[in-house]
Amino acid sequence: MDVQERLDELAVLVEDAKSVPLSASCVLNRAQVLDLIEEIRQLLPESVMRADELLADREAVVQDGRREADRILERARGEADRMISEHEVYLAAVAEADALRHDSIQETARMRQETDDYIDAKLATFEITLHKTLQTVDRGRERLRSQMYEELAPVVEVDEVFDGDVR
Repeated sequence: MDVQERLDELAVLVEDAKSVPLSASCVLNRAQVLDLIEEIRQLLPESVMRADELLADREAVVQDGRREADRILERARGEADRMISEHEVYLAAVAEADALRHDSIQETARMRQETDDYIDAKLATFEITLHKTLQTVDRGRERLRSQMYEELAPVVEVDEVFDGDVR
């Protein structure tokens, strides 16, 4: 049995003891109480030693816990540093991507403007060439029409028109 059980027996013995009338005192069997106290005394050194062992074990457990906590904290700090570093790399990459996108948009707009200007210049040149070609075609057609009318209509001299004899 251990100390706690013996102390419980002693408490039961006192609780169950006969009361002295008109008093707070009680009647106990002296031998029985002294035997329990002696047993408790004998068990106490064993209990104290076990308590010391538990305290020593407790200290070892606490030290192990602290070492484990320190190791976990160190690992967490390393992971946090790594994540911060990755986040900074991510932010730098995003900033660089935004700059490249902005540059490419500007370059595309510039190239589109140059292309539009080039096409407009070529179309203007083509328009001028077409206009000149059209004028040439119109002149050629006009010559053809005038030659055709000359061949179809005989040339009447002015003297013949007044004589009334038209050939």
